[in-house]
Amino acid sequence: MLEFFRKFMKSKVGLTITLGFVGLMALAFVLADGVSSLGGASASGKVATVGSRSIDAQLLSSNALNTVEQTRKQNPTATIKQFIEADGLNQLLDQLIDVAAIAVWGDDHGMVAGKRLVDSELLKIPSFRGTDGNFSEANFRAALAQAGMNEALFREQVADDLIAKQVQIPAAFGARVPLDPMLRYAGLLSETREGAIALIPSAAFAPAGEPSAQELATYYAANRNTYMRPERRVVRYAMFDDSVIKSVPAPTEAQIAERYKADAENYTATEARKLTQVIAPTEAAARVILADLGKGMTLDASARSKGLSAAAIPSIDKADYQLQSSLATADAVFAAKPGTVVGPLKGSLGWFVVRVEGDAGKAGKTLDQARGEIVAALNEEGKRHALAEFSAKIEDGFDNGGSLTDIAKDLGLTLKQSPPLLSNGAVYGSEAKAPAEIARVLQAAFFMEGENQPQLAEVDPGKSFIVFDVTSIQPAAPAPIEEIRAQVVADLMLQKGSAAAKAAAEQVMAAAKKGTDMQAALAALGKPLPPVDRVTMPRAQLAQMGGQIPQPIALLFSMARGSVKLMPAPRNRGFYVVSVKTITPGKIDPKDPELARARRDFGSISGREYAQQLRSAIKAEIGVKKNTLVLDAVKRQLLGGS
Repeated sequence: MLEFFRKFMKSKVGLTITLGFVGLMALAFVLADGVSSLGGASASGKVATVGSRSIDAQLLSSNALNTVEQTRKQNPTATIKQFIEADGLNQLLDQLIDVAAIAVWGDDHGMVAGKRLVDSELLKIPSFRGTDGNFSEANFRAALAQAGMNEALFREQVADDLIAKQVQIPAAFGARVPLDPMLRYAGLLSETREGAIALIPSAAFAPAGEPSAQELATYYAANRNTYMRPERRVVRYAMFDDSVIKSVPAPTEAQIAERYKADAENYTATEARKLTQVIAPTEAAARVILADLGKGMTLDASARSKGLSAAAIPSIDKADYQLQSSLATADAVFAAKPGTVVGPLKGSLGWFVVRVEGDAGKAGKTLDQARGEIVAALNEEGKRHALAEFSAKIEDGFDNGGSLTDIAKDLGLTLKQSPPLLSNGAVYGSEAKAPAEIARVLQAAFFMEGENQPQLAEVDPGKSFIVFDVTSIQPAAPAPIEEIRAQVVADLMLQKGSAAAKAAAEQVMAAAKKGTDMQAALAALGKPLPPVDRVTMPRAQLAQMGGQIPQPIALLFSMARGSVKLMPAPRNRGFYVVSVKTITPGKIDPKDPELARARRDFGSISGREYAQQLRSAIKAEIGVKKNTLVLDAVKRQLLGGS
């Protein structure tokens, strides 16, 4: 788990905390209530000073909780304790310091993010959108109030993020690496390694028998987080659509007439043509094209044979066509019958040869002719309006203390209940997924602070809705030892066998370094062990593993030729002994297209390094001081201490 957090903080997702600070702040709103006051030094303390600015403890704490919440989408068992043990809090503080330092430096050098630019960023934050998908001033104010943050502070943070992007992106953009290092790097990608991997499992050295009750309890207490069960929630819900609207008043004659007048453009007859045309540079060239048509060639084929092209115009009216050609050309084209060729005629761009493919206009409609579609549209709008009003009444009922059961009874809806769900949509204890109809509201369900707090949400905007609440919240907690006793006993025995397995692995490693065959060294231990895995693999095969590279293989490709190393297996499972026998370098032609990809990769890495160096230089110029006392207070508060 610690490794998971380390990877998260170093990954592209983690790095967006530096250059994507706005998104995290928006998501942090729902968590802010839990960190509105840290108490003691952390409540009003400054965890760091960056030039003329400071970073307070509340900002660091709320972002730490939000980072853990985001991590839980990938690993539902993640906890704040694991985040802190993975050095996540210190790394998060460093990233907040980076943003603040760049903002101060940018301000000193005349870089600003104006109000309109900040407004454009606010429009992108999902938390601030209403049910229609557009920015909602009410949602914006409510989110700020819930977070205990004033608008000026939030806008300042958004502006800081924008300035950070202005500074960082140019520093990293377009970085290139010379050819010579690229040839070496590309050769490295195509090398082949031969080696051996032996596994010495702890189970082979674990003692027989059962541990004492005290020994088992002590081990469980020291490793409670290993047996953490994720938070799960049960969602109760019901769907409804416009079928709940029993009657909608029929549109009046005045409404029909008003709509016909408002949409008059849709019902007015139009004259338009479908054309294929070629514009030749001279009249002579245009006449040659006409001659080709007389010989049976198509307009397109004739144009291509002369380095020109025929343009297809699916629909255009006379006024627009006149703007593109000339009055005489437009008159001739719109006077011609479908299937005839017009030209050559002089236009603003050259000499036109035009084939009239057909009539693309539409006939007009009288009020009586359009009545049916207008009535249908008004009926649909009326139903949507009635549904919106109906939904507003439901929300008012919830706001006034109404329960989901009462609403469902009034609507004649049948409530359904989900199985216990994880925040990522999985059903707890199985490979099944949450019912599809509640997928849109699952995140909201996990943001609710308590049980039986009904909510309403749109499923298909303006057409269908869902009412839901959470009937059961089981917080993340270690599994009771009585339920997992067998697993805890097995893990304790593996821990006991781990020390002996390590000693045996060190014995095998020492023998292999002296030239003894690894399989023979294993046999000398006198225990039934898995056979040695002989490996011959090109480095390029690692890329085909899709990021799921076994740790011993990764070690094999990081070692020097002739070396032997020891590696522990996860969770006391044993130890690997890895040896590299030969390394065959790859060869690559400077013209190989693979080299271009390698240069792009190295350029990206170099760009990130340039950006990091710039951040370091800015912080050195601005001046940064951390307050370790306040930082420790934040850690204690997040871990539940005083």
